Amino acid sequence: MAKQCPMMKAKVQSDHPCFGGDHSKAGRIHLPVAPGCNIKCGFCERKFDCANESRPGVTSRVLTPAQGVERVRLVKAHMEKAGGAQLKVVGIAGPGDPLANPKTFETFTLVREAFPEMTLCLSTNGLRLPEMLDKLLEVDIHSLTVTINALTPETGAKVYEWIRIDGQRLSGEEAAKILLKQQFKGVEMAARAGLMVKINHVYIPGVNDHETLELAVKVRELGASMMNILPVIPIGLFREIEPPSEAVMEMVRNQAELILSQARHCKQCRADAAGVVGRDINLEALHAQVV
Repeated sequence: MAKQCPMMKAKVQSDHPCFGGDHSKAGRIHLPVAPGCNIKCGFCERKFDCANESRPGVTSRVLTPAQGVERVRLVKAHMEKAGGAQLKVVGIAGPGDPLANPKTFETFTLVREAFPEMTLCLSTNGLRLPEMLDKLLEVDIHSLTVTINALTPETGAKVYEWIRIDGQRLSGEEAAKILLKQQFKGVEMAARAGLMVKINHVYIPGVNDHETLELAVKVRELGASMMNILPVIPIGLFREIEPPSEAVMEMVRNQAELILSQARHCKQCRADAAGVVGRDINLEALHAQVV
């Protein structure tokens, strides 16, 4: 690991396993209640009933808010019975964008009522973050992950196929410019409001890799707490691309760590992941036990 320099933020303190918490003690669950999305990333292919795939945007099925609460209850009881790590975090990360789905807030409200001890978190592309921040604060969100894959509209136009905003579908640099403006504004607002903010960044060789370190500087200035640099999964527009090697990712993270704290344990979880990071619970088998 790279040595810390004066520019680097202090290590984030949190029970959240994605924000530096102890994986052996803290479990998490993602509730797949948000199917709709307002942008199209070039590396995203969202499929349902895809139990053997482990990547963002994938879920076996979409839940209603009430079903989401029952899944929390089921997983919590299962982990307590098994001993060891306990369920600490309830998050919504898709399979679309949570802020493009009203059921996100209904779900969080129900979870907060049923399990007031839980830490709530959300992952978003940030397009609607500035306008939705007050609602996130109302439901007592603890931490926020914003995925930002470009620093400039020129690069953003290569990563994103389109965005949908105010009833319009836009593409190219025009769309990327709007998205980046919203993302940066939302990160700054969220940090000022006291939320713990992590930036996810999909590292795509030959496409956005030249902007990764400058992006780290930018989001640090906006108040982000940490960054998570992820290797692109070769699907969608980038199905033919060769993903970066582990050695390359280690080098990039070491360089970025001189700017901003880095998450190094991310498993690029499914939208319905549950349990300890890296050791997910088989939800279908668990549900079958109680039927």
